Amino acid sequence: MGKSLRLSEKWFNRGLWLLALVFAGFLIGLGGTLVGDLPQVERQQGLEDFMDPVATATARGDQRQAHQARRTAQDALDQAQLQQTAAARSYRANRETFDNWLATRQTTQRPEQDAELIARSRALDELKAGERRAEQQVERQEQALLDAEQRTNAAERTLASLGESAQSAWLEARQQAELRVFLYRLALTLPLLAVAAWLFVRQRKSTWWPFVWGFIFFALFAFFVELVPYLPSYGGYVRYLVGILLTVLGGRHAIRALQDYRTRLALKEAQPDTVRREELHYDTALARLAKGVCPGCERPVDLKDPGIDFCPHCGIGLHDHCGACQTRKSAFAHFCQACGTAARGPVTTPSAPTTAPG
Repeated sequence: MGKSLRLSEKWFNRGLWLLALVFAGFLIGLGGTLVGDLPQVERQQGLEDFMDPVATATARGDQRQAHQARRTAQDALDQAQLQQTAAARSYRANRETFDNWLATRQTTQRPEQDAELIARSRALDELKAGERRAEQQVERQEQALLDAEQRTNAAERTLASLGESAQSAWLEARQQAELRVFLYRLALTLPLLAVAAWLFVRQRKSTWWPFVWGFIFFALFAFFVELVPYLPSYGGYVRYLVGILLTVLGGRHAIRALQDYRTRLALKEAQPDTVRREELHYDTALARLAKGVCPGCERPVDLKDPGIDFCPHCGIGLHDHCGACQTRKSAFAHFCQACGTAARGPVTTPSAPTTAPG
């Protein structure tokens, strides 16, 4: 229909469509914020809300104590390992010194050095004993660390067992909460969709059509974008069933609309030529002619063929001759393109002053 509008009307309509989109954008933003906040109506429950509180608290306490004991044992083990390393190095250094001194002693064979030999041997024995004590300390801390780790693992196994026993109840409660939130969203979007359907049927060509279409865009977005992704899964059954239901309803409406359209066309084609002309709006007729179809039945017609003055499908007149200059012209034109004389006989009525293009 845009080809038949005046240039100013085209730009006005484009501006009004932009207004409809802007209006829809603000509505979508408001609706998205509202839909996003709906889950806050339901209190979010975690897995621990369905676990035995007494047993869970006990296991948590044991876990904290075990973690603390493990950290303490790990720190003590690190210190004991450092002390063991230092004792081992000290023993090795003194052992090397003793071995060198002993080699010298055996070479010189000086009896007065026997007392020093005994003292050096005793000092070396004490260093070896210190190294052994450090090793024992490391072993004790390793055992303490192992005990702490085992207590930690036992507490974690207890918590895991409590979680497994509460898993089914938690999942069921979460599914019920998701279903309730979905029903809240559905209760919000279904009335919007119903209002949008009524507006589409009754008001889409009214004076305020930009706001009507903006609300329709918003309702469709709210239903198919804001609502559909939040459908509960339940293994996919709900989504598939809802998809089937929407497809059947939409297909039924489309089939009935097509049948009604064909019925209306058949009734129109049965009416006299003059009656059909009076029912056609001027802009609608020009738009269909620009597409190369008959304005009456919308079937393809070769309008450039000079031998075709009537539609071969419905019989409506497509071309006639000017009463003043006899020039062949469109039967829907208000004036002759050759001399400017007004068309004789009944002409198509002009389109409504403010309607949505479509």
